[in-house]
Amino acid sequence: MNEHTQCRRKAGFRFSPWDALILLAGAGLTWWLRMQEVPLWWTVPMVLGHFFLFCNVFLVWRRLELIWAGLFVINVAAHVTIEVVEWWPPVLWQMPVTLVVIVWQMRSPWYHGIFARRINPRLADYLQG
Repeated sequence: MNEHTQCRRKAGFRFSPWDALILLAGAGLTWWLRMQEVPLWWTVPMVLGHFFLFCNVFLVWRRLELIWAGLFVINVAAHVTIEVVEWWPPVLWQMPVTLVVIVWQMRSPWYHGIFARRINPRLADYLQG
């Protein structure tokens, strides 16, 4: 990006045709994995759901997304190691991580996700760059 090209920052919920396509593809893959009786079928909607939440709803920083993803991999691996492949134990363990990531992001002065206009008094500073 050069000095004459300016990227305009935006706030709020985001949704594009690509998002719809990815969510539909994920739903199809989830259904197919479930029909094939793949024990970890539930990881697809879990990851896609959080990707959507973090990238479209709460606009989470990349480093927080990566921390969440790393902890999710550790969480699932730990449950698989003890032969627990049902969806609900890892989801229950991951829920506090998800909540911490979202709350941490929403409390930031750079928060620009959903409801940012209501909860971030410094939003205008962020949007102006």
